[in-house]
Amino acid sequence: MTVRRVLAVVAAVAAGVSGGSAAVAAAPTEPQLRFVAAARSVTVESYPDYGVMLDLGTHLVAGKNPFEVRLKRASYGDPIMAEQIVNGSAGKRVALPAGLVTDFAGFPAFTHVTITGADGAVVLERDESLCPNSWYTTRTRPDAPDRSPYPQDCPTNPFTIGAVWGIQAGWSAPAGMPWWQAEPVDLAEGTYTATARVNQPYRDLFGIPADQASVTIELNVREYKDDWLRAATGANAARSGAALTPGARPAGKNSIPKNGPRPDLRSLPAWGIQIGGYEDSGDRDYLSFSATVWVAGQSPLVVDGFRRSGEDLMDAYQYFYDAKGKQTGYAQVGTMEWDARDGHHHWHFTDFAQYRLLDENAQLAVRSGKEAFCLANTDAVDYTLPGANWRPGNTDLHTACGDQSSLAVREVLDVGSGDTYGQYLPGQSFDITDLPNGTYYIEVAANPSGRLYESDTTNNTSLRKVILGGEPGARTVEVPPHQGIVG
Repeated sequence: MTVRRVLAVVAAVAAGVSGGSAAVAAAPTEPQLRFVAAARSVTVESYPDYGVMLDLGTHLVAGKNPFEVRLKRASYGDPIMAEQIVNGSAGKRVALPAGLVTDFAGFPAFTHVTITGADGAVVLERDESLCPNSWYTTRTRPDAPDRSPYPQDCPTNPFTIGAVWGIQAGWSAPAGMPWWQAEPVDLAEGTYTATARVNQPYRDLFGIPADQASVTIELNVREYKDDWLRAATGANAARSGAALTPGARPAGKNSIPKNGPRPDLRSLPAWGIQIGGYEDSGDRDYLSFSATVWVAGQSPLVVDGFRRSGEDLMDAYQYFYDAKGKQTGYAQVGTMEWDARDGHHHWHFTDFAQYRLLDENAQLAVRSGKEAFCLANTDAVDYTLPGANWRPGNTDLHTACGDQSSLAVREVLDVGSGDTYGQYLPGQSFDITDLPNGTYYIEVAANPSGRLYESDTTNNTSLRKVILGGEPGARTVEVPPHQGIVG
């Protein structure tokens, strides 16, 4: 079935539904779906002999109820039948138009994209499909459900019999197809205007308001540079500009349970200490090291960030859980900021840890430039603890440091795991050029501002002794063993 035919089918059925039933369309004050962009300006790269992976940073946001579709075919020779589950899993089932869905990969021709050049001429116009499932779904408001039950991608196996698509209530999903399924586009380097809108039949079918169904974005195309860092991180786009409003903040005071499990942040002594760092240039001397902050206690550290309108800044909230993992409260604990430096390109929580170099009298000698962190389960520290998660990368409370188009991110440290930062990245080494030789201590302090809620704050700080020597340009460092540990 052609795209035009699919849209005609949707339009015909939607006309009947919108006139006589309120089952699919949500209340005007709370649409079941909104189409938004995270930023008004997007920069993408054009790859030689490939083109541009067109990521406009658009999102589909579910309202007060989940957006859920279930698909099934009786046999491989039968058509796919799709039903929307309205008002949650126990809600009414509404059959979607026959012939609308032709495979399990997504809604065909869900959005229409038009790109114009500086002279106003149209250089690209195409329809794009939508898979509601995604690895990159995030909740866009703190009072939304804590977890999403929906799969993280749409099936492409030709032998699939049934599937579920969904966006959890208050959560968002990228509105474009995954890069490995989307067709690249051929755009020359320059600045364009991109307009993306939900096609009218889907707007009618799912009750998407006209003023929340279209976005216009400045699109900047630049030639890809053979940068090892971009290749290693997979970061092909850096976005900036005025963000659209992602969602409401929780009303009222913080909801902090008096009792219940809490995380226990602990810092390990600095390790991997050596002379040299990312910032080495000219005649400056640097002391680099690795630092690990980990979580003990009876609960993971879960921090969500929700983007502010018009800023590369998010408000950060810590969440609390009971012994069964049910969310029991939240508290605002600081902010997250977008770090555009090489080696980062993600959202950093600004109140997680602090590194200082102290002299032998425990007085501050140098403060590290590293002040914000993307929380990730990089190291197993103690998996013998009760409640330790042995496979933190596969938990629902997964880390998502996001990209600059993100409306929200969730950053998590699970019980038993730690987050290690090596000091070879920008802003993460001590400048020791002007320090005299002698004895110093590297201080690693977790939760330095005391904003995070913990079960124990007496074990947040660690010290590692170092002895500086040598001459300018040829400094040396001696690292005595720490409780018998060398390294």
